Amino acid sequence: METFITLTPEEYNAQIERVITTLNQDLPMLFERDISYDIYTSDIEFIDPVNRFKGKFSYRIIFWTLRFHGRLFFTELYFDLHDVQQTQSDIITANWTVRGTLRLPWKPQLFFNGYSTYKLTSQGLIYYHQDTWDRPPQAILKQFISS
Repeated sequence: METFITLTPEEYNAQIERVITTLNQDLPMLFERDISYDIYTSDIEFIDPVNRFKGKFSYRIIFWTLRFHGRLFFTELYFDLHDVQQTQSDIITANWTVRGTLRLPWKPQLFFNGYSTYKLTSQGLIYYHQDTWDRPPQAILKQFISS
């Protein structure tokens, strides 16, 4: 069970800056190395167009899976982070692009944009992460056969 201490506004703002700095460092490299998990609550909820789960263990598994499949199926795979910003007192958003080359003879290209919404507790920890993509999953998969 997590115990919480009330943060002063200055402490909360410093924690938000730490979260933003961590996201800026982690996200561009997420296909190459593991991320830092100390900015997330133990019951982090994750939602994207194909997944929904709760808990830090499951959250860790999704990032491991991204790295594993990235290395297995792609010759190149990038997570281009465009910006990370606090958009409300308890929300951080990150805008990004995923692009890569599938490991197939015709070298199909993957490309889609998206954004992540992170909701924060009063302790400045992320308890909710939702990814929104600029197209449905089926349209992304079609890139592999129509290149």
